[in-house]
Amino acid sequence: MKAINPYLTFDGNAREAMTFYADALDAELSLQTFRETGNDAPGVGDRVMHAEFRLGESTIFASDVQSGEWPSTGFAISLQTVDNLEAERLFAALAANGRIDVPLMPTPFASRFGMLSDRYGKPWMITTLQQADS
Repeated sequence: MKAINPYLTFDGNAREAMTFYADALDAELSLQTFRETGNDAPGVGDRVMHAEFRLGESTIFASDVQSGEWPSTGFAISLQTVDNLEAERLFAALAANGRIDVPLMPTPFASRFGMLSDRYGKPWMITTLQQADS
């Protein structure tokens, strides 16, 4: 495993909140909207699909939750893995007797990404960052 990071969820104001944090703490911020990744559904396009707030060695992830897609708990535990095989193993283990909310799959920001709620109802996100071609 590479890292465990907090993942904050918002209901439409992720950009505002993450920009505030970045400005207040002089941190790096990158984000993508759903529209930028090809999802231009009504009411979804300008919402944040994925944001990364970096301060030193720490990273906090965030997104706007799509209504009905995932419960807006305010947080998730985000595991960054070193490769896709590890992501698949961890995803399967944590999803056992739980609920898969977003299947593990490639995304514009990760070679694997998936969301689940474990058997105790705790939200998890598993991510393998894009690997540079050798």
